[in-house]
Amino acid sequence: MVHPTGEWESDTVRLDFDRRLMLQFRGSVVTSDAGLLAYRELDDAIGLTVMAAEMLADARTGKNGRHDLIGMLRQSVFGRLAGYEDVNDAERLRHDPAMRWIVGGKAAQGCAASPSQMGRFETQWLPAEKNLSALADLSGQWIDRVHARRPPRGVVLDMDSSVSPTHGEQEMSVWNGHYECTCYHPLFVFNQFGDLERCALRPGNVHSADGWENVLKPVIERYRGKVLRIYFRADAAFAMPGVYECLEAEQIKYAIRLPANQVLQNRIGYLLKRPVGRPPNEVRRYYANFTYQAASWTKPRRVVAKVEWHPGELYPRVGFIVTNMSRPAERVVAFYNKRGTCEQWIKEGKGAIKWTRLSCRTFAANAVRLQLHALAYNLGNFLRSLATPEPIKDWSLTSLKEKLIKIGAKVVSHGRYVAFQMAEVAIPRHMFQEILRLIAELRPPPTPAPAPA
Repeated sequence: MVHPTGEWESDTVRLDFDRRLMLQFRGSVVTSDAGLLAYRELDDAIGLTVMAAEMLADARTGKNGRHDLIGMLRQSVFGRLAGYEDVNDAERLRHDPAMRWIVGGKAAQGCAASPSQMGRFETQWLPAEKNLSALADLSGQWIDRVHARRPPRGVVLDMDSSVSPTHGEQEMSVWNGHYECTCYHPLFVFNQFGDLERCALRPGNVHSADGWENVLKPVIERYRGKVLRIYFRADAAFAMPGVYECLEAEQIKYAIRLPANQVLQNRIGYLLKRPVGRPPNEVRRYYANFTYQAASWTKPRRVVAKVEWHPGELYPRVGFIVTNMSRPAERVVAFYNKRGTCEQWIKEGKGAIKWTRLSCRTFAANAVRLQLHALAYNLGNFLRSLATPEPIKDWSLTSLKEKLIKIGAKVVSHGRYVAFQMAEVAIPRHMFQEILRLIAELRPPPTPAPAPA
């Protein structure tokens, strides 16, 4: 039986292979997630969750709320960052000392929110129209706060859709023939730093570009006048006149893959003939430029073609890109090919943050879950891009979760302070101190004291 403090009545377990060994379970004084404290330090340095509390409305009307909204938001976001993507995880997580201190307030000396409290928070309060809209804007507001510390000269936006398989009777969960599963079909926009600018949950049977305006235009609006140049990349699903016209009106340079057709193939027919002579052992690449106007376009646009002849293949691989960039064709193709990093970030979100875990019954509640996962992803990526020492600069979010977040620690309470006695395995003391030093550099400079009268 579990005590309110999270301990077992009989907390000693012996091992048969050596009876001298005893296992004691001390859930309220030992944590397996001490590395989360570094992320909480980053949160405090930039003021992320404090900003969120100012944007979200608390639906409670009583005056005896045990946990405030900002604390439950931290429990939701930091819990997901540590791999606890279900509300049921709060049953044990509420007693974890690292989580209690991250949540703060009354939770530091007591316990964090229970599963029922977190369930109401995520499925009743946040799905309200005003809060859901604020959550959708919050990722961009967090990114603006980070860019205020280190302003970028330009921004590259990558747009792509993904699949979130469902395994129940979730609302608007529909069969998708392309992915061959019952699913949701979320839409994402990332920047070149891997930050998730904005995302939206959609039913499973919509087109890959469905609702692109509601996701892309708010991001463009945020950056208008703040950066020197905005670039945009996307796959062939977004090759639509409306997308081109929107980007051109905003003077955004773009490179979008164009589906092949017979007219395009005919324009590069001279490159599709098999070269004379013995085929070499390396890939041969050829590029072409031409102007093309589809029937649905209001004006002609530049198209770049790439033709690759691979050893052992009878036919070439052909790709077309529509662009308004003036750089040489080879550089346009190289720029577009970097769009693959966007797909890698989506995989990281699925693997490290588990943002495909959308198991609520209602669509609105699942939309909230996706936005909370997005906030957890961004918090993890902020630390990776802003505050990781050189030896771990290239670690994935999964590696950071397994080696930085999952640091075991014993908690020792004294009269005036609390000590987390942390294990040194993958992350030694000097490296953790370097992370904290880099975070300290992100804090705004102190306000100078007023001059004496």
